[in-house]
Amino acid sequence: MNFITAPLIADLFLLAILAIGRQEVYEGTIGAKSIVPYDIMLFFLSLAYIAISVDASGLIRWLAFKVLQKGGKVGHRLFFYLYAFFFALTTFIGNDPVILSGTAFLSYMTRVSSNIKHPRAWIYTQFSVANIASTILVSSNPTNLVLAGAFEISFIKYTANVIVPVLVTGIVLFPFLLYIIFHDESLIPASIQMEDLPEELKNRKPVNPNIPFAKGEVEDSESYPNSDDEQEKKMSLEEILNPFLDRKGAMFGAVIMAVTLITVLVLNATSQGSHRPVYWVTVPAAFVMFCFDLTMGWLNREETRKIAREGRQRVETVQAERAEVRRQSIASQHVSATASGESDNSIESAKEKTEPSILTQPNEKSAESPQTIANEPTSDSDKIVGSGGKVPTTLQSLFAQYHRWAQETFPTTMTVFHHLPFALVPFAFCMFVLVQALVTKGWVPVFAYGWDHWVEKTGTVGAIGGMGFMSVILCNFAGTNIGTTILISRVIQAWQNIHKLNGIPISNRTFWGTVYSMAIGVNYGAFSLAFSASLAGMLWRDILARKHIHVGGLEFARINLPIIAITMLVGLTVLTGQTYIMRTNLPYNVK
Repeated sequence: MNFITAPLIADLFLLAILAIGRQEVYEGTIGAKSIVPYDIMLFFLSLAYIAISVDASGLIRWLAFKVLQKGGKVGHRLFFYLYAFFFALTTFIGNDPVILSGTAFLSYMTRVSSNIKHPRAWIYTQFSVANIASTILVSSNPTNLVLAGAFEISFIKYTANVIVPVLVTGIVLFPFLLYIIFHDESLIPASIQMEDLPEELKNRKPVNPNIPFAKGEVEDSESYPNSDDEQEKKMSLEEILNPFLDRKGAMFGAVIMAVTLITVLVLNATSQGSHRPVYWVTVPAAFVMFCFDLTMGWLNREETRKIAREGRQRVETVQAERAEVRRQSIASQHVSATASGESDNSIESAKEKTEPSILTQPNEKSAESPQTIANEPTSDSDKIVGSGGKVPTTLQSLFAQYHRWAQETFPTTMTVFHHLPFALVPFAFCMFVLVQALVTKGWVPVFAYGWDHWVEKTGTVGAIGGMGFMSVILCNFAGTNIGTTILISRVIQAWQNIHKLNGIPISNRTFWGTVYSMAIGVNYGAFSLAFSASLAGMLWRDILARKHIHVGGLEFARINLPIIAITMLVGLTVLTGQTYIMRTNLPYNVK
């Protein structure tokens, strides 16, 4: 059971026992009360295609390389440059592409730096910064899309209300990380001792890493974590100091992304009360990007297929050599075992000459020649081929063949599809249905009454602080920050309805303080207690594991606890001051 199957099974179970019906499913997919799930999913996936396509062009790694050159080997300066770089980049393209490329880049960089003993400071900083900066634009995170849709906030107004608290958080957090949390020379040294790239690698033309087996050595070393450390370091150096950049793809993708975001912002700002689905803009833009990727892949197919073929041959050669070494090792072990067995047999036969057959029988298998053992097939596929028969064609083998053809012909397109967050779609729809079930069955109004009592007792400051704390905590237990946003948005809508019915208005200051406190909480909550607080957290953990950096759940919570504490304290303090300055106690008009 995982984050996709768990809510799906819950929905199916509730449908089976008739606890929910057509109404909940319809409103959880088509929409209700200004939250339109299919609009949000189409918008996010189409924009994600453009962003990940820009990432696949190598632009993010190339920019990170330029930042590395600018920062040099001065540890604190490089730490600041990378901090600012990831913050700015996430603001515009979202946190998923930054986590995809940025995490891999940092794992390589820390691996080839001899005096960085552990990558902890760099990877945790990047993860927290990516989730803080994703608060600024609505398009950067699906949680922002849910929130903006639920309360009919224009994208520009949303950004105007959260940008100051987020920027102040980013400014305050940097010295806190550098001088308090990661104040250790082994984590962020004053001078970074990084190895230089050998001349033969400096002058080598960078190869597109999206092509299968483009760097046969890299794939091979990742498959065998105990392989030669020097070779692995050399490959890591080449990855960060000689990065691949598809200039045409990067330029075209950046232009498409910029035009799309500007168009969405303008149309959203100029729509006077009428709902215009934002995916009307992003889906055509993603289709244009998709067509561009397909066209460039087809035009360059001869070159990419050649690179893949040569890389595959290198990998097969290495694997054959390793198999031969393994066979020889097994053979030598059997030879030594046979020799020792014969020695034992001679001693035993001298003692018990009456039973020679009993003594020699157990060693019958050991007496096989080394050549026979060395020639034994090592896998099921080898047995099939070795038996004189051709490997049978199956549906699975045909699919693998066509999949490999597509990867070699359209490497960028296939890479983008591989990294697209398709898992978000069933997860989000199931969570929408579950929360809608809570609405129709009366649980959300119960939560709303509890929230109303809290606000009556604590006022605006309590509303901002309480909502911030509750949203961070729920991210870890209510189906990631997406599930939390859906649930809390419905609770606030029910809270609005309570005051609409009793005729006691919510103040403008209290209502918007609550809404934007939730916006900060559900974004910052991604780096709080558990990986499952966000889909980005689970992606981050998986990328690090592939790079042989294993982060435990307790370590994740222990390091993030002071980070989330300082960021929420700063963000909510600034938001409270901004709310009191910019808003009044006049009644909020419930729509």
